[in-house]
Amino acid sequence: MVIQQAAEVLRIEAEGISGLIERIDRRFVEMVDMICRCRGRVIVSGIGKSGLIGRKIVATLNSTGTRSLFLHPVEAMHGDLGMVGSNDVFIALSYSGETDELNMLLPTIRKMGCPVIAFTGRDDSTLAKSSDIVIDVAVKREACPLGLAPTASSTAMLAMGDALAVVLINKKHFKSSDFKKFHPGGALGQRLASQVRDIMLTGDAIPWVPSGADASDALAEMDRHSLGVILVLSPRKHLLGIITDGDIRRAVARGLPLLERKVDQIMTPEPYYLKAETPAYDALNLMEQHQITVLPIIDDSESVCGILHLHDILGKGEFKFNGS
Repeated sequence: MVIQQAAEVLRIEAEGISGLIERIDRRFVEMVDMICRCRGRVIVSGIGKSGLIGRKIVATLNSTGTRSLFLHPVEAMHGDLGMVGSNDVFIALSYSGETDELNMLLPTIRKMGCPVIAFTGRDDSTLAKSSDIVIDVAVKREACPLGLAPTASSTAMLAMGDALAVVLINKKHFKSSDFKKFHPGGALGQRLASQVRDIMLTGDAIPWVPSGADASDALAEMDRHSLGVILVLSPRKHLLGIITDGDIRRAVARGLPLLERKVDQIMTPEPYYLKAETPAYDALNLMEQHQITVLPIIDDSESVCGILHLHDILGKGEFKFNGS
């Protein structure tokens, strides 16, 4: 019984979020454009459960490059309105749209020249009528069996805030190196702040074959290392080329007699690479820019000394420096 009830809650909340998809329309686009033009901050306000959701939205926006702050409606009426300026954008959160403490605040916000965006489940509410843009976050039903505790509705509001934050990441061209500036602590922050040499694979963990090797030998070596690539090296371990899973798939799709070829015939010459002292966040940016997951690493003598996988930066299992 407990398992079934818990599963039903998740189904209801999932339905609530999926129902928002068809309501992403021109109003959402207008909201994004308004925030991108904003020369001030995004001020988010709500009370109760909506207030808690608002704090999370603010945290996500701040960590991804959109300056934001949370304003409690009651505290705003007792002096905190001084934090709001005409260059800001005000996002009001209220599922019913009839939260007195929030609606009492709106005339003053509008007098300041601050545009208002509403996240609400009712287009005909007082909040909606007082806003410049209304984002519909209505759900068919709450997961609470009494229909009283905000459950699916608060989840939907949170998801819409995440959708806004992610769209703004792309719209503002927010990069991994920017994320690192805002996250100096934590495992991801440590990895992004480290050098490539600290997290790359070395020695026998590097998948490679010599120039002139048979493609069949390269495939066996690639399979043994499970990184999806094989490097082609000169006798001095200089990087000549790379063969990826994608190269293999494309060769097979073209009907090429792959196993009869030498690696030099199917490799991609002059692949992207980095030096061992390169910051990890630069490596991540290069991977994102060129949509690649693996980079060869060379030393000062131009010889391959390591290989870096995207998982080594973002984390897969326990994070370790130099394998220690």
